[in-house]
Amino acid sequence: MKILVSDSLSEEGLSILKESGFDVLVKTGLSEDELVVAIKDVDALVIRSGTQVTARVIEAANNLKIIGRAGVGVDNVDVDAATKKGIIVSNTPDGNTLSAAEHTFAMLMSMARNIPQACASLRGDKWERNKFMGVELNKKVLGVVGLGRIGAEVAKRAQAFGMVILGYDPFVSEERAKSMGIQLTTVEDICRRADFITVHTPLTKETMNLINRNMFDVMKKNARIINCARGGIINEEDLADAVESGKIAGAAIDVFIKEPPTGSRLLKSDKIIVTPHLGASTVEAQINVAIDIAHEILNVLRGEGAKSAVNIPAVRADVMAVIAPYIKLAETAGKIAGTLIGSSYDKIDLSYRGEIAGKDTRTVTLAALKGLLQTAVGAGVNYVNAPGLAKSRGIEVSEKKSDTTDEYSSVFTLTVFGGNKTTSVSGTVVGNDIKIIQIDKNRIDVFPSAYMIFADHINKPNVIGPCCQILGQNNINISGMQVGHVKIGEPTIMVISVDSDVSEAVLKKLMTVDGILSAKIVAV
Repeated sequence: MKILVSDSLSEEGLSILKESGFDVLVKTGLSEDELVVAIKDVDALVIRSGTQVTARVIEAANNLKIIGRAGVGVDNVDVDAATKKGIIVSNTPDGNTLSAAEHTFAMLMSMARNIPQACASLRGDKWERNKFMGVELNKKVLGVVGLGRIGAEVAKRAQAFGMVILGYDPFVSEERAKSMGIQLTTVEDICRRADFITVHTPLTKETMNLINRNMFDVMKKNARIINCARGGIINEEDLADAVESGKIAGAAIDVFIKEPPTGSRLLKSDKIIVTPHLGASTVEAQINVAIDIAHEILNVLRGEGAKSAVNIPAVRADVMAVIAPYIKLAETAGKIAGTLIGSSYDKIDLSYRGEIAGKDTRTVTLAALKGLLQTAVGAGVNYVNAPGLAKSRGIEVSEKKSDTTDEYSSVFTLTVFGGNKTTSVSGTVVGNDIKIIQIDKNRIDVFPSAYMIFADHINKPNVIGPCCQILGQNNINISGMQVGHVKIGEPTIMVISVDSDVSEAVLKKLMTVDGILSAKIVAV
């Protein structure tokens, strides 16, 4: 078998590949045309961020079994094209965890003691001890927004410095946070109380500009903020304003909306420490990801399976023909349930009734978890890491199967439990189309569209009309509508299918309609 390495890889990773006995070819800097030629008889492709694996490249591959990315992001791979052709796409999600956590803490320490500024001053032949008075970390409050692998490691290190830890993560239960020595709270409460704030969430629609002008307005004047996660979680213009006006004491930024951040205001303030996306830039991290991806490649080529695939696990063609619609149904149900419950949860039940109960539903379960967790963790959740993410957050997952069902030949139900809240979504497959048939106790009949507004409301006159009017005034086209079947005066749900995304501002306008209790947009 042949392994093509098309980006630079540490010698430790290359050695593992070369010692396998397979034919290892190292050809870096290939253009798309050159890669199309080189990929024809290759069994495995190892890349980093430089190689663009397009649909054209994938189509040209006759023997390709796996594309291995030595790193986390797979934005440079057409994952859909690879999946359709049965090619595994794997990454290395754990290799840079400690590197990113340590860089975050280095940034925190640098801010606390003004190290970069003092260094620059002394190199300029100045001796300004009084100008660079710092602060201790002991007994200071650190707010950690996002308690995944990296956020948890940062919190652990902060505790060793005697810091008090506040945390926010929609998937972490009170019990789990307590076991980590973290007081769970809201983002706004963190902004009000913390001396240092660090963000460790993915960049999603929900986390874009999560820390904005409103949050800076409630921060302490001595607060300092760090972003070593993704550019855009902190609004860069609002941050620059907050530092320049003295609302907060400083910031440390490793990631930017635009990279390199040419002309950014964040580069012009001596109260803002900046680094060029160095979170994973350690010798150890680069070695770790190279070693991890080398082992992943060899496991797949030897028929042992992938541990870190980001696309759907291999399923026989005849099985996929049967379960494919249910995979789509489960992921859609997960996105709906995750959006509607909108907070932390600790238990998930999946129910298969009817004919589907007799099938291999493992991939369907993975799809449900993927859709559910993506609503808060972001697009980085995939079919492979979803169970691990659920487990790491203390979420219990259970399945039930029954070969009987009342109305439809098969019914899939996803129920999510969180504190005193429960959300349930049921659906079925009609032909090759998926249909949502129940939300909690509300019977509905919805064929999902790309964008849907879910509005809890009181069933009474003059509710639907004003909602439609608001959407029309904002140039949002309605393609369908369903309302739960209940008596007048009782609460139910309305599902409005629309042809485009709906802003928070428009959702707030819908909330002003008498009878509307809540309004949320679900994108599937």
